[in-house]
Amino acid sequence: MSETATRVLYNHDCPVCRAEITHYADYAGREGLAIGFCDLNMVDLGMWGVTADQAARRLHVVHEGRVLSGMPAFITLWQQMPRYRWLARFVALPVLRQAATLTYNYVLAPLLYRTHLRRLRRKGQI
Repeated sequence: MSETATRVLYNHDCPVCRAEITHYADYAGREGLAIGFCDLNMVDLGMWGVTADQAARRLHVVHEGRVLSGMPAFITLWQQMPRYRWLARFVALPVLRQAATLTYNYVLAPLLYRTHLRRLRRKGQI
């Protein structure tokens, strides 16, 4: 893994994930932020402590040696980017954090994961 302070593991094959993370990567690059972005299809997932299936199900971030996933990963990522710190603070508010976590865990992440599985089936990869 890279020497950056924060590393993001995402699914580059997912068009939604790729668009969002490319936006963050471009911003981080322009600002010189110590954030690395890793495509789950191109790295040794054992170094992240996740399987390919686990990695495809949700966003993962390593920060200060801890692997975070889901909304905690997003909040941590946003905290590292000055433009998005307000969003991290907002989403981290108790009631909003619960709502965002439920929405991500039970709506967004499963929807993106099912779409990922359909894409793999069409390619004959599963």
